[in-house]
Amino acid sequence: MTNKEKYKQAFSAIHASNDFSLEVEKMKKTKGQHKFKVMAASIAACLVIVGSATVAYAADVGGIQRTIQLWIHGDQTEATIQFDGNGNYSMDYTDGNGNVGHQGGGGVSFAPDGTEIPASEEELMELLRAPDVEYEEDGSVWVYWFNQKVDITDKFENGVCYVKLESDKETLYMTVKYQNGYSTSPYRYLSPSEFKE
Repeated sequence: MTNKEKYKQAFSAIHASNDFSLEVEKMKKTKGQHKFKVMAASIAACLVIVGSATVAYAADVGGIQRTIQLWIHGDQTEATIQFDGNGNYSMDYTDGNGNVGHQGGGGVSFAPDGTEIPASEEELMELLRAPDVEYEEDGSVWVYWFNQKVDITDKFENGVCYVKLESDKETLYMTVKYQNGYSTSPYRYLSPSEFKE
């Protein structure tokens, strides 16, 4: 009989108790829980990283850059615009002639109690889509609105010009005071005395 056969015969009579068997199962379960904890810790670490990115994104909510299509001097132009959340914007664009331009601005509105409220992004976008009056060095005066470019140089009488602008979606009645502001209305021409300079 070989040693291997002797050991086999000696231990064949020994059986593991039921308690021992439970201990082995408990160890297997503990080992499985450890793997689960490691996996849960990894997932938590990923969530923290993603959460941090979200916080960074949220912290910059007021300063998110967007690329928009905008009409500048009658040309549809792609512009990068950034709102600061305090009623201001800054914008970079390349015009139809390939010139790089920068524009910025802002505004406020007033609550019924007279307190100033920073202009919202929607209000600022409405401002950017409004007609624009340009006084050129050669003395000509132009109104730009969407793809329209209207020469109003010879339309002034006593320093006031009335221009009707039409697009496929809306009509605007525009009153322009020579080098002193303008006003628009979708219903009628406003008298120069009706709008503030």
